[in-house]
Amino acid sequence: MRGTSFHEEVGAVNDQSRYRQLANLTKLINTKLNLKDMLSAVTDAISQEVFQCDSVGIYLPQDDGTFRGFTGKPDVLNGMTLGMHVINPKDDALVREVTKTNRAVYIPDTRSDARPSGWAVDSFHIRSLLGMPISYGDELYGLVFLFNYGQPMNITCEQRETVEAFVNMAAVAIRNANDLTRKENLIRDKQMLLDANSELSRAETMDQAIQTCFRYVGELLQNDDPAVHLLDPVAGKKIKPAHLSKSSDMNEDQWLEMHQAQLDDLLEDRMYQDAIRTRRPVYIPDVTKDNRPNQEICRTFAITGMVILPMIAMNEILGFIAVPNRSGKVIEYPEATIELAQSVVDMTASTLSNLLYIEKQEMIINRRTREVTVKNEELQRVITELESLSREKELILKSAGEGIFGIGLDGMITFSNPAALKMLGYSRPEELERETFAKIFHGEDRPGGELPRQNDEVDVFYRKDGSVFPVEYDISFIQEDDQVFGQVVIFKDITERRYLEEEIKYYAYYDSLTNLPNRLQMKERLDEALQNASRDNEKVAVLFLDLDRFKLVNDTLGHSFGDLLLKEVAHRLSGAIPVNGIVSRQGGDEFMIILLDVKNRNEVIRAVAKINKAFAKPILIEDHELFIKNSIGISMFPEDGDTAEQLIKNADTAMYHSKEVAGGSYHFYDEKIGKRTIQNVKYENALYRALERDEFTLYYQPQIDYCNNRLFGVEALIRWNHPEEGLVPPDIFIPLAEQTGLIVPIGEWVLREAVFQLEKWHDLGFTDLIMAVNLSAAQFEQGNLHRSVKQVLAETGIRPDHLHLELTENQIMRNTDLAISTMNKLKELGVQLDIDDFGTGYSSLSYLQRFPISTLKIDRTFIRDILHDEDDRALTDTIITMAKNMGLEVIAEGVETVEQADHLVSRNCTLMQGYYFSPPIPARKLESDFLTNK
Repeated sequence: MRGTSFHEEVGAVNDQSRYRQLANLTKLINTKLNLKDMLSAVTDAISQEVFQCDSVGIYLPQDDGTFRGFTGKPDVLNGMTLGMHVINPKDDALVREVTKTNRAVYIPDTRSDARPSGWAVDSFHIRSLLGMPISYGDELYGLVFLFNYGQPMNITCEQRETVEAFVNMAAVAIRNANDLTRKENLIRDKQMLLDANSELSRAETMDQAIQTCFRYVGELLQNDDPAVHLLDPVAGKKIKPAHLSKSSDMNEDQWLEMHQAQLDDLLEDRMYQDAIRTRRPVYIPDVTKDNRPNQEICRTFAITGMVILPMIAMNEILGFIAVPNRSGKVIEYPEATIELAQSVVDMTASTLSNLLYIEKQEMIINRRTREVTVKNEELQRVITELESLSREKELILKSAGEGIFGIGLDGMITFSNPAALKMLGYSRPEELERETFAKIFHGEDRPGGELPRQNDEVDVFYRKDGSVFPVEYDISFIQEDDQVFGQVVIFKDITERRYLEEEIKYYAYYDSLTNLPNRLQMKERLDEALQNASRDNEKVAVLFLDLDRFKLVNDTLGHSFGDLLLKEVAHRLSGAIPVNGIVSRQGGDEFMIILLDVKNRNEVIRAVAKINKAFAKPILIEDHELFIKNSIGISMFPEDGDTAEQLIKNADTAMYHSKEVAGGSYHFYDEKIGKRTIQNVKYENALYRALERDEFTLYYQPQIDYCNNRLFGVEALIRWNHPEEGLVPPDIFIPLAEQTGLIVPIGEWVLREAVFQLEKWHDLGFTDLIMAVNLSAAQFEQGNLHRSVKQVLAETGIRPDHLHLELTENQIMRNTDLAISTMNKLKELGVQLDIDDFGTGYSSLSYLQRFPISTLKIDRTFIRDILHDEDDRALTDTIITMAKNMGLEVIAEGVETVEQADHLVSRNCTLMQGYYFSPPIPARKLESDFLTNK
């Protein structure tokens, strides 16, 4: 046994006290205290740790770039409350350095350092100070200042590290508060869009749709003056002012007159030209600083700022929603608010497009009705004059553009004009006059029978060669007084018009990018499916799917690249869904799938598995290799709702729950989603005390060199021995620890415990044994990680290359610059870095060349089916070959059979771990089973 000194015992007590304080702070952060109370607790903890400190203050960033005092001790300094104290990086070199470098600055004596503000030093008689950033990753949340009046603080390295840990807790508190606000805003915005979509879908007139748009856009931008400028059908492509919001205090007649006097065509204005060119909103906070707006109109209506939102449907400009700021002051809208307003305008444009299509159809019907009426009148005149068969009447018949032919009482064709012959495919009148009307109407050569009637369900005529074409026709009797001699048919080929109608109908119901059903068609099909399911007592599943990290791909590689990616996603989804499924694109990177006649949840889970398998292979677009994951939410009829709106909303809610965990996850809707269950609350409360009560323990899974039958290392895996529940599975308490922030102190405990255990085994003589320890994302992003690793290695004397720290692909890809910096610091210590669960994340082997790693661990999902699944076998072989070429070690996880092990050896992979060798076991059992017989 190695002896311990008095200083080591005191250090251990201090470490334990620090961990307890960190745990208490973490617990406070995750309670429902307001932000000020939580940050006050942080300043209390700092002042207790640094006894020489006379004052502690936390400053939060303001919109103008300054930092204002928020909380601290004491609250009043030199007659000023902390809230009255504002610091400006432009005027203070110390603050500028802290914010620019994102590092702490300690000044023992302000008399010999010119960086602090002279005003602050003189006003508060500051002798020494410590300034630190409150940050998480690359995001700065605020600043912390500690200072002393008389004597220097003489802060030790240990105190400074503790203060940094407490400041990290402040960052978590502020981040949690910001995340909560963002989540609440996201839910509110989603609900607003659903409400707007529902209300727009019920609009029966264009005015109803526009006024609905005015109301929602006005609420978003806090503005009563939205106006719409629409395409003028009389003036061709010109866009004219149309309507003003009913809530505006401007006079609509004056508004229309002023616009028409200043601008004949709105498209001449550069603001609207930019909106058309970019297909994006144009936002001008201050019109006096931009040369695009019409200054005369701005002065007339006292306009300070302007938002222009283009109305685009089926890639055509319908008009614009213009929102002028007449408040007299410059208003800065967040980008998200502008985008949300544009979404409402996009939905309004789709609604207007549908209403215009309906109006156009009614106009076509009315026009054709008038045309048929006119033709009827003309026909009656022709019939009256047919008896004379004058040359004049023959010329008229031959020059008519519509096809005309007569039918005798026996059903035979009696005469025809050239237009009829051409459309029906005959070269001479004699050919057609040997046919019966049934050959033209039905494609059948049958004599006699009843003559055709106007209301017969015939919408196509047959040509001589048997082909058909769509027609509009009218039938009139040839008669004199009450005696009927036959019939005359006037018809028109409407092939081109039918094609245009079908094209209009297609784009009204299908997404133009992916050719999948769009939101409107999917809503109708879901309504129909629910009616059938209710009648036949069947189940229906609604799956709402969202692509993970699509916005990053779109922003990084461009929208055209994103469009190609969406097309490939649509193709894979269409091939993956079962025959009873329907897939649609809802917009952006969101897709919806309907599964009809579903028997149970297991059938839905199998469908989800097929979808995820379809995305297991990377997507290759323009030499870019991407691994795409998705998050899926599921609602079931009738359990989760009996209307399309309710099922879609609930599936969307479940999808956002899936977003909170790793990619490729899915969740069924549950009324408890978004709320913590009683069991989670119970575990969470107990988790705060688990470190303090020493309830955690480590299990170790052996890592085997299969060819040499040698134990070369172990992986440390944490277990929680709950006093009442027994061993709690990691998949239950690890997510709770990540959500609450406890994962950081727990991760530090695992690191220390594992390395100290390795020291014991080395002392027993097993000096070549290595230890693998998993790092959490939050732990990896801590600024003091490398210092913690360095300290525990120094305390144990373990060689750094015997410690392997395991990271996942997703952890290092979240922020590659930060990841490379942290990994390089660890590599400088001599620690080995492994990539765990390789193949399930977003990176690629070629991309990993940027990272200083030594080992890849192939995920168990590929090993499980390696003997039966050609795709898994091929992918595993590729990983092994390329890793070896890059000089990396490869460890296969999840080996469960000798056949799997033998196959891996045949592919030159000899390092393995899995249940075939041993499950994770306690340290003593590992010693008895492996080390004593080593």
